[in-house]
Amino acid sequence: MTIKGLIFDMDGLLIDSEPLWLRAEQLVFATVGIELTPHMGKETTGVRIDEVVRLRHAEQPWTTKSLAQVEAEILAEVERLATTEGRALPGVYEVLEACARTDCKIALASSSPMRMINAVIRHLGLMQYFSVVCSAADEQHGKPHPAVYLTTAARMGVAPQSCLAFEDSVPGVLAARAADMQVVAVPDEHHFEREEYSAAQLKLHSLADFIDTPIFNSLFQYKRTLATPSLHT
Repeated sequence: MTIKGLIFDMDGLLIDSEPLWLRAEQLVFATVGIELTPHMGKETTGVRIDEVVRLRHAEQPWTTKSLAQVEAEILAEVERLATTEGRALPGVYEVLEACARTDCKIALASSSPMRMINAVIRHLGLMQYFSVVCSAADEQHGKPHPAVYLTTAARMGVAPQSCLAFEDSVPGVLAARAADMQVVAVPDEHHFEREEYSAAQLKLHSLADFIDTPIFNSLFQYKRTLATPSLHT
């Protein structure tokens, strides 16, 4: 099926924020007696922060702060880090600029809350690329549930089957596939060989590599087809 919609994740795909999330979680969880290891942080990559807080509380309950307070403190710290230290990952500007020259609609679907999304895309100067921006925080279920992808496709006015999603995390890949979308996975080097990424149609080491793929070339081929007038005899 022809691709008509491109949907990008944010954390770990557009911005190198996963280390920042880890630092923020380590800082705040330490205030309630939890020593969060890098491995523990990697386990929840792509998972909504309220679900992460509930998971850690279930594992090691605390009583000194509410779950909502812990969540709010983590979000405030990661937003501060992202807007002071966050940098776009390789290929982000090139790929988005190239995709903007196709006839596809471009959207963002992130597990981060909308406040965080807006802060990051303003910081990186990416707001002009996205016609639709959706947060899984507004859904009943976060990734790997497909809700945020289905909502995004509906707001774009594009059938899920005609969407191509870009994801770095396993929950994100599974969410997009559950929404019946094609997926380009861009895992970090530590997770690149995980079996779950086989659900994606394409796996890349960097978003920058997308420009050299047959899928990308087909987007421009589709545009050229639309631009070619029909010949009548």
